Amino acid sequence: MKFLITWLIVLSVHAGVDTSLLADDWLSWRGPLSTGEAPDATPPKQWSEDENVAWKTRLPGLGHSSPVVVGDRVFVTTAIAFGPKLPPVPVVAEGAHDNLDVTQRHRFVVLALDRSTGKILWQTTVHEALPHEGGHNTASLASASPVSDGQRLYAYFGSFGLFALDFDGNILWERQPGKLQTKHAHGEGASPALADGVLVVNVDHEEQSFVEAFDVETGKTLWKAFRNEVTSWASPLVTKVDGRWQVIAAGTDRIRAYDLKTGKVLWLCGGLSANVVATPVAHDGILIAASSYDTRAMVAVDLKNASGDITGSKHVLWATTQRTPYVPSMLLVDGHVYFLRHYQNILSRRDIKTGAELAGPFRLPGVRNVYASLVAADGCIYVADLDGRTLVMTHGKNPTLVAMNVLDDRFAATPAPAGSQLFLRGHEYLYCIEERE
Repeated sequence: MKFLITWLIVLSVHAGVDTSLLADDWLSWRGPLSTGEAPDATPPKQWSEDENVAWKTRLPGLGHSSPVVVGDRVFVTTAIAFGPKLPPVPVVAEGAHDNLDVTQRHRFVVLALDRSTGKILWQTTVHEALPHEGGHNTASLASASPVSDGQRLYAYFGSFGLFALDFDGNILWERQPGKLQTKHAHGEGASPALADGVLVVNVDHEEQSFVEAFDVETGKTLWKAFRNEVTSWASPLVTKVDGRWQVIAAGTDRIRAYDLKTGKVLWLCGGLSANVVATPVAHDGILIAASSYDTRAMVAVDLKNASGDITGSKHVLWATTQRTPYVPSMLLVDGHVYFLRHYQNILSRRDIKTGAELAGPFRLPGVRNVYASLVAADGCIYVADLDGRTLVMTHGKNPTLVAMNVLDDRFAATPAPAGSQLFLRGHEYLYCIEERE
């Protein structure tokens, strides 16, 4: 094993937001291409508490959701405990372990910050409840990242609701999915996806699982497709294939693709393991999906003309059981997929068409316990971990270490590169990293 050594998006003008300041936005947790790459961003490579921190703002409560960046604002979600301490809510899930106790009611909150200064402009409480489960001890009650279409913000808190807000913090509509029961009571975390005026959520849990699509303007359900699936935490991916938008949802039983407008199942493919967490990525008609829990699995699917059950067919370009990811999702750059073993510091790189691994794997020095997904910008990959470290390295056949950056926080949320800035959401702070003269 080797050691690592050496859009323009035209946005509608909306009251309260100046969308003309910066064209480089990060509208969802996997970025403008849904691959983890910000192709036009040029964030810093090096920083510390004393270098290249434009601002840091303490956030209330706790959330592992990633920030989204729209024009001159940054949006995050959080869950804030309040009120008197109560006896812990009983954990009723079979096989529950390493769970957080729920002893207080929570406010589920959306915040907007000024992109230039970090000032909190508003925070809107969208729901209050006593949670029925607290999740894994590494989790949070606000782990699903928001998404924006440049006109509205959509925040998803699973059992505690789906909300559309304007950029002044007003709730435009809301939907309540009902109480979800996750495996081992380990919590919820799949983020919504958005395309062509349709918002999609994937609700895989221990009861009846489903994918549901909503009209972004009204919140009306456009379709709801029930699934024979147990709990997964993978977010849906929306990608265009042969001129048609597909919603791709990975699951233990099958990866399935749904027509964005109708919910019709277009194709399905087996090959993953239980507890699917990593969200699929796609480029140039090729999909990569992976899991790593009881067994390791990764499959590459040729999406062109895929129809029906394609398990074991020519549409499966390649598969592997080596070093596949569990928590952090894959990164797709320049026709290659990058991924970590489980949530550890072993990096692999494969050609998406052939599965060829011409170099590596690489042991990443200085980082461990990586729950944040990998992102790329300006020729580099950013890897943030739970100890407050962010490793920056070049991507390519032989990645080279650029910098190891340390901040006084812990990072489970995926970084958000946008324009000349990098936004890092920690357990306590939101950091804006930018070159300072």
